[in-house]
Amino acid sequence: NKLKVNIKTFLINLLIYFYSLLSHTLSTRTMDSPQSTQSTFLYFAYGSNLLKERLQLKNPSATVHCVAKLKDYRLVFGNHQGRASERWHGVWGVVWRLSVSDLESLDSQENVTLGAYCPVELSVTTTGEDLCCRTYIMNSCVYAPPSPQYLKVIVMGAEQNGLPPEYQAKLRSIKTNEYEGPLPVMAELERARRAHSATPPR
Repeated sequence: NKLKVNIKTFLINLLIYFYSLLSHTLSTRTMDSPQSTQSTFLYFAYGSNLLKERLQLKNPSATVHCVAKLKDYRLVFGNHQGRASERWHGVWGVVWRLSVSDLESLDSQENVTLGAYCPVELSVTTTGEDLCCRTYIMNSCVYAPPSPQYLKVIVMGAEQNGLPPEYQAKLRSIKTNEYEGPLPVMAELERARRAHSATPPR
């Protein structure tokens, strides 16, 4: 009888272990593939991906869904190294709808595999509703001012999508590191913008 009890206890513990393992696997897959039962997902951009041409360089399916605000966070700039940061505060941004086929390239752009950023699901507020969106938070950072080029792209994106004027003014007032050297992504972005402006409307 004692042997039967021990076997029964062992089997129950084994079932509990496999159930917890399965639950962990499913939750991991859900984070890797947001809204996995659908063909698209919502992504909240608050940095350089505010600008359509920047985001569409590697994620051509992106279309504007709406402008939204992420409450209780603040926007800061820094480098991926060092210590944990407090992030953003009352951050305005753009909700984009993307095809799931662009998820891998979006993660790559945000250096997820290198550990620079972590994908998360957060609720953002827009007119009349809250939306659950994928976004990215830097895992750790040392605070540093942005380059003029990077800030310019953010400001252009804010203007392009009609973010609140007072928020745009705050972006323009941010001090940069005054770096004047070349940035490959800026050249690529400028080519994309020229090609877009040269394309006749349909």
